[in-house]
Amino acid sequence: MRTTSPLTDTPAPHRWTVAVLGPGGVGGLLAGLLSRAGHRVICVAGEDTARALRQDGIRVRSGQFGDFTAPVEADTALREPVGLCLVTVKHTALTAALERVPPQVLGDGLVLPLLNGVEHPAALRERYGARRVVAGTIRVESTRIAPGTIEHGSPFTEIDLTGTADRLGPLTAMFEDAGVRTRPVADETAALWAKLTFLAPFALLTTRYGLTLGEVRTGRRAELAALVAEAAAVSGACGVPADPARTLARYDTFPAGAKSSMQRDAEAGRPLELDAIGGALLRAAERHGVPTPVVGRLMSELMAG
Repeated sequence: MRTTSPLTDTPAPHRWTVAVLGPGGVGGLLAGLLSRAGHRVICVAGEDTARALRQDGIRVRSGQFGDFTAPVEADTALREPVGLCLVTVKHTALTAALERVPPQVLGDGLVLPLLNGVEHPAALRERYGARRVVAGTIRVESTRIAPGTIEHGSPFTEIDLTGTADRLGPLTAMFEDAGVRTRPVADETAALWAKLTFLAPFALLTTRYGLTLGEVRTGRRAELAALVAEAAAVSGACGVPADPARTLARYDTFPAGAKSSMQRDAEAGRPLELDAIGGALLRAAERHGVPTPVVGRLMSELMAG
């Protein structure tokens, strides 16, 4: 199959080959959408998940995209070059998962992590090279309820890619064609911190108290506001001004029954991304001398179990 390097300014090929490292809630949804749009998708996962995907494909239940099943290839490791490797594992599994994608096998393909937190791009660039890694963020509520079965609950799926529009044009077009609203943004730091300042209060509070977002924003609104203010102060100290009032207003637009992915992990007994979310916030706060008593208390309580 003829391919064109996504690192050049030439148009994207009609059909990409995309590896998805971690076909869970986010990766599985994107794998299904890209396959349905006509791209070749190789899911990289553990043996049991890979076997299920080879046999049954990706099954998506979505109010936004409809219910559909899409065929994908699957393996326990990447064994050929691809145009794009989506990294969509949980941060708690990142180090082990990256062993499934050797740098020498990847070729000239892009690496696009859609992970929580702000610290992972540096680790990925050290492994794969700075030129290959495009930092990005995704806004979506999507859950893997069984291997290859994805329940997409949010009425939106939006990706921000960091870099110049000309460099990211083919990648943006690929996602847009698959139905995912995608935009290039120039400032990587701003994009990553914008997501973290919104996600951290949501994740920490819903997980700590076992409440939906609607219950948090009514019954614990003062605590939510204090946490939002602390996250905004840290973001500002990192060079990314944030508006606490705007963040609170965004929470008010979400469905009352919304749960954070961390909360869902806690309910399922899975490891929590505390270090990538709350830990990253605390480390940045310490570097810049920003007091974060509410973040610190919640992190201590969550780590205590």
